[in-house]
Amino acid sequence: MAGIEDVARLAGVSTATVSRALSGRGHVSPASKAKVLEAAARLGYVVSSNASSLASGRTRNVGVVIPFLNRWFFSSVLEGAQQALLRHGYDLTLYNLSGDGAERASVFEHFLLRQRVDAVIAVSLELTESEVTRLHDLGKPLVGVGGPIPGVRTLTIDDIAVARLATEHLIGLGHRRIAHIGGDLEFDLDFHLPTNRRLGYESALRDAGIEPEPKYFAPADFTVAGGYHAAKQLLGSPRDRPTAIFAASDEMALGTILAARDLGMSVPRDVSVVGIDDHDLADFFGLTTVAQFPRVQGEQAVETLMEQLEPGSDASEPASISLPYELRVRSSTARPEV
Repeated sequence: MAGIEDVARLAGVSTATVSRALSGRGHVSPASKAKVLEAAARLGYVVSSNASSLASGRTRNVGVVIPFLNRWFFSSVLEGAQQALLRHGYDLTLYNLSGDGAERASVFEHFLLRQRVDAVIAVSLELTESEVTRLHDLGKPLVGVGGPIPGVRTLTIDDIAVARLATEHLIGLGHRRIAHIGGDLEFDLDFHLPTNRRLGYESALRDAGIEPEPKYFAPADFTVAGGYHAAKQLLGSPRDRPTAIFAASDEMALGTILAARDLGMSVPRDVSVVGIDDHDLADFFGLTTVAQFPRVQGEQAVETLMEQLEPGSDASEPASISLPYELRVRSSTARPEV
């Protein structure tokens, strides 16, 4: 069986270069890496993960903790993180916390503490002080995505500002009866995303001299079906029907468009619709939305983690890193008909 020395001899490089090229750790020129990969393939050489772990004390495995897997936003963040980890030579272990609170306790009190992962990325989870302390005590680097976590490097998006931007777009078109489909209390547990997006919506209205009305708010569960049923409540009666709807996610916005069509309404002639996310289907539906680039969020979380994991990196103190967002205007919004 071929060893690392055989690969180095065939490639004409040192064993240290072979190790860096195959592990993804440290700099190797593209030409040298190509030679190493070709030599390893010809010799059938495969790096032993067990030997590598014993030598380095590392598993080269990162745990990603996520609250939902069946939502487009979360799966997109996960996709970006997984691709970035592959580029760095790391595996990914997924912990999906869509069940009850006991699952979360089990993950943080047992699974993540069994030395199976080198580091953790927490997506849209407001970690408790004890959860952060457990990981820090074991020397496991941690990056959060979705909101500020004390003592942790986090990637955050200003949900109030995002919602203001979406609502201000509708106000700028001349809409005054603007409804909002947002999350209910069940989805207000971590970082209070539904509350913050509702606050952004209401503050934009008040700044324009429009007092928010309770009848123009409908709760939903951030799914297409939830948005569909909420929109039917808002649009079912012709009296004082809203001329525009801001949904706190694109999936709910897509449900809103489908509900309007089923009610015989035209989007945007009868009702304008705007969402948040820039879902893969947003362009197909002509949905105006505020893009928040979830795949980029996953990639950036990994790059931030690598600054703490890789030798020789210059990791900065824990801080909050602002994430970008951008209004993308399509055909689902227009001026209201007089």
